[in-house]
Amino acid sequence: MCRSIKPLRSTDGRASEDEIREAALQFVRKVSGIRRPSSNNASPFDAAVERIAGNVAELLDALPASRAAPPARSPRVRAERETTL
Repeated sequence: MCRSIKPLRSTDGRASEDEIREAALQFVRKVSGIRRPSSNNASPFDAAVERIAGNVAELLDALPASRAAPPARSPRVRAERETTL
């Protein structure tokens, strides 16, 4: 699983279009293995990002509001992540 994609369904409202698109972009990058598509690959890459973002937006609209906040990372995990950045 791509750990940098955060849960978009939360108790504090709907995710923004930018958040949804960024998550879709990260997903497409992960599954395709392409960070920056070449000019030959840009069209299908961008189309995949847009389709996935649209599907995620539909999914989030169809789900009931979340009652619980997403699980928080433990302080140890956060500290390890900060030292690696």
